[in-house]
Amino acid sequence: MTSTTTSEYVLDDTALDTLFREARTANTFTDEPVSVEEIRAVHALTKFGPTAMNNQPLRIVLVQSPDARARLVEHMSGSNKAKTSTAPLVAILAADTDFHDHLPEFFPPFPGARDMYDADEAMRFQQAEFNAALQIGYFLMGVRATGLAAGPMAGFDRGGVDRDFLGGTSWRSQLVVNLGHPGPDAWQERLPRIEFDDAVRVV
Repeated sequence: MTSTTTSEYVLDDTALDTLFREARTANTFTDEPVSVEEIRAVHALTKFGPTAMNNQPLRIVLVQSPDARARLVEHMSGSNKAKTSTAPLVAILAADTDFHDHLPEFFPPFPGARDMYDADEAMRFQQAEFNAALQIGYFLMGVRATGLAAGPMAGFDRGGVDRDFLGGTSWRSQLVVNLGHPGPDAWQERLPRIEFDDAVRVV
């Protein structure tokens, strides 16, 4: 645990370690199941993260049945196949490219928002992916906040996942995430992080 002065953060060291300093990407999990209710708790917390015009494009498919799991494994790349086949629960995180249909409800201050995005598909798709990526970050932190661990993976056939799991919808897969409680040798050694002076300019 890394101690800090109480003036730097409003969270205590236990919370900071859980969310950031001691948290890692999990590569193995125990057999303890992960319930839909646990992911409901993650969503209940992370839905409050900010997005542009409150557009909230992230959509989640929880892959729970053995048949669906087997189909998803076929779309995974390399070692991600084995990880996906053994994780207690797997989530497909997707961006809804028709998020704008909900803007009259989610962003009433701008009545023309839906029509603006409807007229510009390229902008809509870009905003869907960008803001879903923001929400994916919130989701991963929410997973940690509930005591679970996440193993996010970008190595998969997006087109295949979209056809197999998201066909007939406006959802487009962005990431596949294994979820569970960390198992033996779940963590790799912490890799270096960029220092403040290399990452930040003050102008």
